[in-house]
Amino acid sequence: MSPLARWHGVFSIRGFFTSLNKDLKLIFFANLAGSFGDGLYAYIMPYYMKDSLKANAVEIGVLYAMTNLFATVTLLIAGLLADRYDHKKILVLGWAAWVPAPLIFAVAKNWVQMIPGMALWGVTLGPPAMAAFIIATTNKNKLTLTFTVISSAWSLGYIFSPALGGYLGGMVGMPLVFLLSSVCYTGATVILLLIKSQYCANHISGAERKEAPTLQLLKSRKLLVLSIFLGAIMFAVFLFRPFIPTFLADVYGYNGFQIGVLGSFSFFGSALLGVILGRFGDKTKKTHALAAALALIGFALVPFLLFDDFQVLLVTQVLVGASYLAWPLMSAIIGPLAPERARALWVAIPLAVGMFSSILAPYFGGILYEISPYYPFVFGITVTLFLGLLAFAKLRD
Repeated sequence: MSPLARWHGVFSIRGFFTSLNKDLKLIFFANLAGSFGDGLYAYIMPYYMKDSLKANAVEIGVLYAMTNLFATVTLLIAGLLADRYDHKKILVLGWAAWVPAPLIFAVAKNWVQMIPGMALWGVTLGPPAMAAFIIATTNKNKLTLTFTVISSAWSLGYIFSPALGGYLGGMVGMPLVFLLSSVCYTGATVILLLIKSQYCANHISGAERKEAPTLQLLKSRKLLVLSIFLGAIMFAVFLFRPFIPTFLADVYGYNGFQIGVLGSFSFFGSALLGVILGRFGDKTKKTHALAAALALIGFALVPFLLFDDFQVLLVTQVLVGASYLAWPLMSAIIGPLAPERARALWVAIPLAVGMFSSILAPYFGGILYEISPYYPFVFGITVTLFLGLLAFAKLRD
């Protein structure tokens, strides 16, 4: 194969699903349906809490912190469960746990009544089981692409649903939007009922071999390094990304519709770059794909800060979409390194560290933003480029 043909394969979108078997395609469409329902209200939820439920900033922060805390804890629980039980059942349970959440939001009259729904919304059981499922069923030469393609389902679901949810909320009220979201979550759950059951290799063999206990398998320098690395990435991303809409409004004076369009382009960029970087990682190295994603984020933030031009900002937001790819790219790196009997937990631990970072980062980002709206983004540029260089030079597949 000529070099030109090789690189054409990296950037070609044709054959989007070629890396997915039947079960993985079902997982893709389940994520697409669920993320579409999630996008109907997730983007405008803080506004709804403030405007309709009269919650103040502290109360809204408490609700989201609790959601992220539940996500951190349930990721670890999911990792333990996925190494012992049917991956299919855990994936189904992950979406089923979200079904009642928007129904609770629909009937809540104040922020306190939102607490049970926010707790359920934080339940995150799917990623460890999904990673184990992907690794066990995918051609290893297409592993990075498979992770990023399945992840892109979330971004595709989010491209149009926030605008639709905002429109319907204004026309017919948010209770109907929440109901539609619950229907989408139910659809995702039903789709996953169609995939095959899958257990880890130890469960299938039923062997009672004298192997190292799970705790011993977790005492790995590689796991520690990768967990810290993902935590650093997520801290850098969540320190600036929540403030993009605020910056666009405060500094450039854009209205809600313009900010929404830019947000949609960011999710579009995540889906597009997911395919491109997935192919790139399989053609070269997974760690190089991660380094490229981090470099794209850092370089995109420079014109974002320098140019108040809508067309320029559209391009920057497409590239900033790479910030949504840290989880799938790191899962593609971590999964093959993990011992079989603890694979899901190996994936879950770095993800939980990353989620914990996402709880702390917005607080520090807010402090920097109060000093200057530019500071969180300057921090993001510096750290993402530094981490990208480390990923390229030091991390190994």
